Amino acid sequence: MNFQPPEPWIRTLAELIRKTSTELPADIVATLAAGQATETPGCRAATTLGTILDNATLAAETCVPMCQDTGTLTFWFEAPRRTDHRLLEEAARQAVRDATANGWLRLNVIDVPSGAQVSDNVAEGNPSIHIEQRDVDAISVRLLMKGGGCENMNIQYSLPDASLGAGRDLEGVRRCLLDAVWRAQGNGCAPGILGVCVGGDRANGYAKAKAQLLRTLDDAAPDPSLAELERRVLREANTLGIGPMGLGGATTLLGVKVATLPRLPASYFVSVAYGCWACRRGSAALKVEI
Repeated sequence: MNFQPPEPWIRTLAELIRKTSTELPADIVATLAAGQATETPGCRAATTLGTILDNATLAAETCVPMCQDTGTLTFWFEAPRRTDHRLLEEAARQAVRDATANGWLRLNVIDVPSGAQVSDNVAEGNPSIHIEQRDVDAISVRLLMKGGGCENMNIQYSLPDASLGAGRDLEGVRRCLLDAVWRAQGNGCAPGILGVCVGGDRANGYAKAKAQLLRTLDDAAPDPSLAELERRVLREANTLGIGPMGLGGATTLLGVKVATLPRLPASYFVSVAYGCWACRRGSAALKVEI
């Protein structure tokens, strides 16, 4: 059976993809610029950050994707309870097809095990779509486009971890996060952003961690102990000397965002979603027409 979503939904979502792919959020740009100002003028870190900022400007001005890896697209919808999930899912898939045809997305989906390229970037699980129904009158959507280079740097710890001297507490979490940054070096396209979930199971911990990358850099966790952990890890990570693209410097991370989920007594997971400097996130609203 064919489920045809309203055309305005498709157009709005395609425009959201275009904007997210080509326009770096203002808070990311401002933090990159602040990082550049702290580096020694003319050093590799300052030059690299300058190139990143120039790239972001050109991408927005020319409407060209800011990175050749346009990433995995993950949509989070919040919709009224009466909304048909199938219409939202099909609207997102059609928007991805249109964005691909318009050059805002590269051909970025590979079938397993054949290795064949998917011609329109739409396949099972691509894009990734999450829908939550609530007592609301409008449909809101958030989009994250996360590239493979930083996705490869994701890591999950199970505490206690004797190799890190990490116990089942926030000090143990801190040790894990600094270890994650050290392991990544510049391979995740530093300076990066850590999305973190403490607790949950192995699957929903990673999902919650990735969702933290939607938070703006100037916010803080509502729990004071988590907010302090965010600030401390950011400060300490930027003393490791890794720097932009791993070339050295004081700008290794742009932000740290920590959330929690309830856990089982036997498990204490720390899930880390490493986001690159091109933290491509955006949001939009869809008019309820049906």
